[in-house]
Amino acid sequence: MNSLLKRQIRKYLSEDLKNNKELTQFFNAIDSSYNNFDEQSNMIQRAMSISSDELYTANRKLQNEAEEQKEVIQKLKSVIDTLKFYNLTEEDSKENVELTGSNLVDFIDNQTKEIVQINKQKQELLNELAYQNQELSDYAHMVSHDLKSPLRSIDALTTWFTQDYQSVIDDNGKHTLKLIRDSVDKMEKLISGILEYSTIGKNQIEVYDVDLNNLIDNVLKIIQVPNHINITKPNLPIVKGDKYRLQQLFQNLIGNAIKYNDKDKGLIEIGVEEQKQYWQFYIKDNGKGIDSSYFDKIFKTFNKLENSPDSSGIGLSIVKKIVELYGGKIWLQSQVNIGTTFYFTLKK
Repeated sequence: MNSLLKRQIRKYLSEDLKNNKELTQFFNAIDSSYNNFDEQSNMIQRAMSISSDELYTANRKLQNEAEEQKEVIQKLKSVIDTLKFYNLTEEDSKENVELTGSNLVDFIDNQTKEIVQINKQKQELLNELAYQNQELSDYAHMVSHDLKSPLRSIDALTTWFTQDYQSVIDDNGKHTLKLIRDSVDKMEKLISGILEYSTIGKNQIEVYDVDLNNLIDNVLKIIQVPNHINITKPNLPIVKGDKYRLQQLFQNLIGNAIKYNDKDKGLIEIGVEEQKQYWQFYIKDNGKGIDSSYFDKIFKTFNKLENSPDSSGIGLSIVKKIVELYGGKIWLQSQVNIGTTFYFTLKK
């Protein structure tokens, strides 16, 4: 049995329970899940590091280049049609270089064919990237399922153990079992967060009208807002986007503003400013604040300011990825012990 588990079991169980043969299967199940846990966790993190940023960035870049090349092709075809229509005759250029309408058409036509061929190659690369993205997404789902299975087993076994032996387990033992279940819950949230992060941007972006007033009202119903925290918001606009992704965006930012507010009277302000091409939103709080040295780090995956059991270290990474998915950007201003304001933009 794993040495750490063995030590904890010896520490909190009585001699009778340690040597109870009926518990052998229970201990073996926990040991097996514990030993497999780190290996499978490393597997999913390796898969995520390969698929997440590099493939997403390359995919988006190639898509933009492909669209630009299509526009160039259409313009070149228009030029060729125009030249053929006017049937240009041979004329000398200002540089005294011989140039005929026919030669110009042939030149443009050849360039067009080359661009079409390049565009075709890029499209093939895009298709290959799409296939790899799908393969990695399927792999992430598979590994996520394999990781959650032993976690559910541990949770069920500790529940049964607590119920069956509650009369012989002392307070320390009950506390230890609670820590096990809390750790299981934390890891399950982390796995779900990793899976969620990996799927953002992989599928086609859905865009439709979303009323942010209704969306924020629903978010505040989901989040447990303590009585000592007051949240204010103005009349918010209707934006183009996907309701589920936008809810993730606001829920993460508002949830963090609540979670890290240490004031007796917490204040959270949701605001928006209209700009020419964007809506600029902000979520301001009077909480703990963030040191400026962490401004860039907090948006990276698995980076946490505090070792909180409720934090997976992936929430702000999801927020940043959603904002960038809709062509916006996110930044913050903060002072320690005074508060933090997160700003982000969304296209109109």
